[in-house]
Amino acid sequence: MKLRLLTPYAFLAPALALLTLTVFWPALQAFVLSFSRYDADLLSAPTWVGLANFEHLLRDGVFWKTLGNTLLYLVIVVPILAIAPLLLAILVNQPLRGIRWFRAAYYTPVIISMVVAGIAWRWLYAPNGLLNQVLQGLHLSASGIPWLTSPQLALFSVMAVTVWKGLGYYMVIYLAGLQGISGELYEAAALDGSDGWHQHWDITLPLMRPYILLVTIISAIAATKVFEEVYVMTQGGPLNSSKTIVYYIYENAFQRLEINYACTIGLVLFLLIFSLSLLNLKVGQQGSLPLS
Repeated sequence: MKLRLLTPYAFLAPALALLTLTVFWPALQAFVLSFSRYDADLLSAPTWVGLANFEHLLRDGVFWKTLGNTLLYLVIVVPILAIAPLLLAILVNQPLRGIRWFRAAYYTPVIISMVVAGIAWRWLYAPNGLLNQVLQGLHLSASGIPWLTSPQLALFSVMAVTVWKGLGYYMVIYLAGLQGISGELYEAAALDGSDGWHQHWDITLPLMRPYILLVTIISAIAATKVFEEVYVMTQGGPLNSSKTIVYYIYENAFQRLEINYACTIGLVLFLLIFSLSLLNLKVGQQGSLPLS
């Protein structure tokens, strides 16, 4: 009997050991390092400094700027990725000829590397890129738009790439949920006088709430960890206008070699992601649509 109780843990042991080596132990080390400091040579053992790194964090204007950019990313990108892919999934779930080709076309950006996508979009956003040439050809802009060089536009230009890259991925999640809804429900609703988008409001939306919650949590976590787009397209500029928390962690850890301070910022990022996940789960349990 005891052997049977231990059997599941025996199967879990290899995975837990791997997670301990690659996730749990590094996370614990990062937590300890956030309360310590290395010397400039990084060769001697770190010294305990208590809350000194957090005090520096409170006085760091760049950190607050990156935190504001990350929260703005959440406020704009997450609602779009929670709603637009659902509408797209409803459209491609229709029994039309050639609809599989449309599904494949919408999913194609997902399989493209973010580095490749970032380089392609950087070319599109260039002063003489395709977007500005189209605007100039339509006489909508005389000199083009500084998509990536304007402090007011750079972050939103990066957001557009994140949305474009994620639409197909979240569409597939919603599509799986839609195909699990019985067609008899829509037939019954049609007999009751509900048609068109009223059926989706009365049937689709309530039954898709678990999927909306899942997409909201996943997209919120992804939005707080945005890095590749920023690294490839803007390097956090201009004037830190597109710099996010993860890019700031990279900058401190690998460019300035301030490992301890980077760990401190990483701890704040963990608390932010953990809080967002709890908030979404709480809202989802109350039966409302989750918002980030």
